Amino acid sequence: MRIIAGEFRGRVLLAPEGDATRPITDRVKQSVFDILTPHLEGASVYDCFSGTGSMGLECLSRGATRATFFDADRSALARLQKNIETLKVADRSTVVRGDLFRWFDSAAGPNLQSPVDLTFLDPPYRFLREMPEKLQSLAARFVDHLCPEGLVIFRHDAKDALDLPALQSIDRREYGSMIVNLLTTPRQRPASPSV
Repeated sequence: MRIIAGEFRGRVLLAPEGDATRPITDRVKQSVFDILTPHLEGASVYDCFSGTGSMGLECLSRGATRATFFDADRSALARLQKNIETLKVADRSTVVRGDLFRWFDSAAGPNLQSPVDLTFLDPPYRFLREMPEKLQSLAARFVDHLCPEGLVIFRHDAKDALDLPALQSIDRREYGSMIVNLLTTPRQRPASPSV
């Protein structure tokens, strides 16, 4: 796992241990960031279910101002912290440890870093089968955090599709068995990004 472009291009990141998380391949990551490039300079970012931080750290490398990482897995959090320290981006990073759903429902949730430009939603695949309503409720919370032209990047397995009715899909890409959906708030729809 590595940073593909920007300030930290080529830097190797600690990968997750075991198979609890699914690191994104360099090819898919490059394709996604080709789409997101116009949105990155000066952006604020949420990296939800961040694992060891690959997506948020890539954003920081490419000009994002700040990234907030959310995860509950202790092993992933330890490796995330090490990756942040290695890249020396602690001053631009916030790590929220624990239950992501509870945090967004709490009084703290609405005030940490709003509005945000990009939100990566990459839940463990089992969550889409076991708790779809909780993910839909979480996506509805994003509406209050996103800037008017903000984007949610939702990655999931093709066989575990989940409609997020609070958000509006503007782009959908298939990468083998993986789907990446780009969504925005329905109140203002930005022009569809193109590669």
